Amino acid sequence: METKSENRCFGGLQGVYSHPSKSTGTEMTFGLFLPEEANDGPVPVLWFLSGLTCTHENAMTKAGAQAFASEYGIALCFPDTSPRGDDVADDEAYDLGKGAGFYVNATEKPWAPHFRMWDYVAEELPELLGKSFPIDLDRQAITGHSMGGHGALTLAMGLPGRFRSVSAFAPICSPTQSDWGTKQLGAYLGPDKSTWAAHDATLLMQDRGLDAPLLIDTGTDDQFGDLLKTEALASAIATRRQPATLRMQKGYDHSYFFVSTFIPDHLDFHAEALFA
Repeated sequence: METKSENRCFGGLQGVYSHPSKSTGTEMTFGLFLPEEANDGPVPVLWFLSGLTCTHENAMTKAGAQAFASEYGIALCFPDTSPRGDDVADDEAYDLGKGAGFYVNATEKPWAPHFRMWDYVAEELPELLGKSFPIDLDRQAITGHSMGGHGALTLAMGLPGRFRSVSAFAPICSPTQSDWGTKQLGAYLGPDKSTWAAHDATLLMQDRGLDAPLLIDTGTDDQFGDLLKTEALASAIATRRQPATLRMQKGYDHSYFFVSTFIPDHLDFHAEALFA
């Protein structure tokens, strides 16, 4: 593992690191904020999964999460959204290929050799953090924005017992019913739609629900609202009687101005679960 940068931040340390990944077969980069408490022993970790076109850097620099994580003594991990490299398949469109991994393990050409972001985020990166940093993997929580919100929800329901709390900012809630999903799942997983269900938060909620507290914020003026399918997940939550808080925030859009406004609420929410 290579240290790309380390900066003092709210009493802790914001680092950026790269390493060769067995999952993707590429060099992967991630950001990790360690609060001051990490000097004395392992601390809980909150994963922040980012959205389309993003790298590890977007949420790390725009969400403002470190200030609030430092108050509680929580580490923050910011993975990349896809594999990178000259030999990695890509597409001219912004919503497929590099920056658009959708947190799945691709099975179709030309994506299959490198686009294994489920394995990377679910298995490889947690193992690396546990071995290399003072991280308590028995206390994990997860959040994400847009495509990353989709990833946070599907990982949490696909890995029961892993996360003590789950939240999302403007998540893609039903990709099997949205242009932000049918295109990508079809490309990465193929035409058999039965394989898509494991990556649709609404279908997962209908089928199995969630074993952790859930908080979702979405803006009423989100310019991508029709693609998010928030109402589908809300219906599934209500039908299942899943304990959850889903808030429509008046006047807010899809940007990091929205995310940074409500990040304190989400850190409060996760801290309550991580330190219970």
